Amino acid sequence: MSRLALLLFTATSALAAEPLTMEKIMADPDWIGAPVERAWWGLDGASVLHEQKRVGSPLRDLHVTALKDGASRVAGDAERAGLDAADAVFDLRRERALFVRDGDLFLRELRDGRLVQLSRGMNASGAQFSADQRQAQFRSGDDWYAVDLASRLVHPVAQPKAEKDPAAEPKADDLRALQLELIATLAKRRADTEARRARDAELRKADATRAGVPVYLGDEVKIARSALSPDGRWLLVVTEPRNGDKGRAGKMPVYVTESGYEDVEDVRTRVGRNPPAGHALQRVELATGKVETLTFDALSGIDVDPLADLRKAAGKDALKGQRPVRVDAIRFSDDGSRAAVQLRATDNKDRWIARAAATGTALVPLHRLTDAAWINWNFNDFGWLSDNRTLWLLSEESGYSHLYTVGEKGGRARALTQGAWEVSSPQLSPDGSRFFFLCNRAWPGDYEVCDKALGKSAVRELTALDGVEDFSVSPDGKQLLVRHSSTYVPAQISVLPATGGQARALTQTVNPDFAAYPWIAPRIEQVPSTQVKAPLWSKFYRPETLEPGKTYPIVLFVHGAGYTQNTHARYPYYFREQMFHSLLVQQGYLVLDIDYRASEGYGRDWRTAIYRRFGEPELEDLIDGVNWLVAEHQGDAGRVGVYGGSYGGFMSLIALFKAPEVFHAGAALRPVTDWTQYNHGYTANILNTPDIDPAGYRSGSPIFFAEGLKGDLLIAHGMMDDNVFYQDSVRLAQRLIELKKERWELASYPLERHGFVEPDAWLDEYRRIFALFERSIGAKAADGER
Repeated sequence: MSRLALLLFTATSALAAEPLTMEKIMADPDWIGAPVERAWWGLDGASVLHEQKRVGSPLRDLHVTALKDGASRVAGDAERAGLDAADAVFDLRRERALFVRDGDLFLRELRDGRLVQLSRGMNASGAQFSADQRQAQFRSGDDWYAVDLASRLVHPVAQPKAEKDPAAEPKADDLRALQLELIATLAKRRADTEARRARDAELRKADATRAGVPVYLGDEVKIARSALSPDGRWLLVVTEPRNGDKGRAGKMPVYVTESGYEDVEDVRTRVGRNPPAGHALQRVELATGKVETLTFDALSGIDVDPLADLRKAAGKDALKGQRPVRVDAIRFSDDGSRAAVQLRATDNKDRWIARAAATGTALVPLHRLTDAAWINWNFNDFGWLSDNRTLWLLSEESGYSHLYTVGEKGGRARALTQGAWEVSSPQLSPDGSRFFFLCNRAWPGDYEVCDKALGKSAVRELTALDGVEDFSVSPDGKQLLVRHSSTYVPAQISVLPATGGQARALTQTVNPDFAAYPWIAPRIEQVPSTQVKAPLWSKFYRPETLEPGKTYPIVLFVHGAGYTQNTHARYPYYFREQMFHSLLVQQGYLVLDIDYRASEGYGRDWRTAIYRRFGEPELEDLIDGVNWLVAEHQGDAGRVGVYGGSYGGFMSLIALFKAPEVFHAGAALRPVTDWTQYNHGYTANILNTPDIDPAGYRSGSPIFFAEGLKGDLLIAHGMMDDNVFYQDSVRLAQRLIELKKERWELASYPLERHGFVEPDAWLDEYRRIFALFERSIGAKAADGER
């Protein structure tokens, strides 16, 4: 527990806590104390800014804290105009900084603190300095602009248009040719138009004061993203087909509306019915307007179908030619001479980073990461070192995310870090000599700020806060601003030297009434697995002492998302559930929260253990957890409950339907019941698509196993859920009706989406969960009244 957490809990020991009630747990979380939501450095390095929710209001205030004396204030509305925003970018000498605030671009002169507004009302983004440091460049829509920092003149430097070129020669047409031959007036008008266009082009070429002309890419594509070289010579434009097959969108009824009439919302399409379209990458030579398409031929494995065997088993041919790819990101070197382009196959089995230059149409491969399951959504950071020649990147190729460097010609990547732990959120120091990053070296749920010099030095842990959320380096590189939390303390901010040392707290936003409660501190346990050598890291909530000879009912909480982590030292996303677990312990339950296989924080093999096996490894892990509680902590094998939301709801159904002899009651909240109904981006990674792997979808979808239900089941779902559709629970309800199952109920919430918002809905849902456990596995069930 952090020093701040200890202070909060010891300083409030004299306060009399109210009895813990469901109403208090599920109340508006304002009573807990608002966390620091986002924090950043003032560009003078002498102050820190952070956003924080107002009590009793959805609005956020901007707080300014002076580091000299720690004094903090809420910035006034007028004062905001002179304050710095987050995500500033610096010039090479770190004498000036650019940032975007409310869509407008600003320049801060760090030598004298002067602030200059460079744009207004242009919805600016992508701010960067030009290679010669004389201009600020930014994007507005699809267009790129430059601001001359001496004259403050704003001018467009690149205007890509997904339109037909109005000056292009029309397609050959006999009827048109005949018209121009017969009608002299039409021929003269055409000649005059062409003459004006030619003259305009000559003047633009000769007159440096005039803006360039747009570049037309055709009306059959749409622009996905673009990146401007800092030297202003070339633009990379990512396009995709304009009229690709978007699939049939879902229709979500909305019954409780302001108008009093029912409504319908268009929502996402289903997996396999909206496969992502491939991207094309085009380079525009800005001086001439010349457009060239860059080729992907050199990307290793791009012409190999990793799903060929599955397609063959499904009676389909393997893909021919290159797999479609999508461009995830583009990073230019500071001098603008080259760009690193990150591409990903649409089947998500390969990720490439390749080099593009101002000349030549073939990308030069620098790094390939391939995975027979799927490439992680995380750990895809990359960029150039200050030499403009060496690329740095994150990769899971060792089984864990680590930092690597690779030269401009590619070849074997050199590992900067290694070990059975993960690197995330890397940042180069201002002088370019070392990396700062998050690491979880001590144990998978302990996140600290680490650093590693580019030489042969060892990795150092700079903080000892246990639950670091994120961090940023001060403008001069000498200090760290760290946002951190702990089990019952929402995110706070502290500063410390960039070389490590004692952290100085800047905020304390926790309500003393919340801190005064005798919350059950979860024990971090390594539950033995019967399936793998690694332990199942878990949070365990139990009474301080267990009565000899007594057995206790068991509740397993299953976190959502699959790939997330809940056994950690941070303040949990599931903070309401954590309070509920304290209440359950007070009522005589044991509660276990397992980071089952598929969870985040444990490396590639743990993450991909569920590939084409949805629900199988996770269920094995849950059963191991139950058996451990029975063997080691007086758990009652005859009284076991399970609950969770989203993925946790899916697993609660799997547990009740596939292992009814182990799990006797469960609450499935907003559950996926049939994976063919979920989205493409998530599901196709793990199960591929229903047309080539129908068996995987069937074996992993609870609706096909509903006949196994023997215990008591609560299904709870928001009717406006546009993530996991309410239809999932409705279809399962009909299935249970047809199977003549009796011990189940469906609770519907007309105004809630996937994540509940209203305290009334939270309270109703958790009252039902508690009542379910009390009647099914609680004291009455122990007396044979179930």
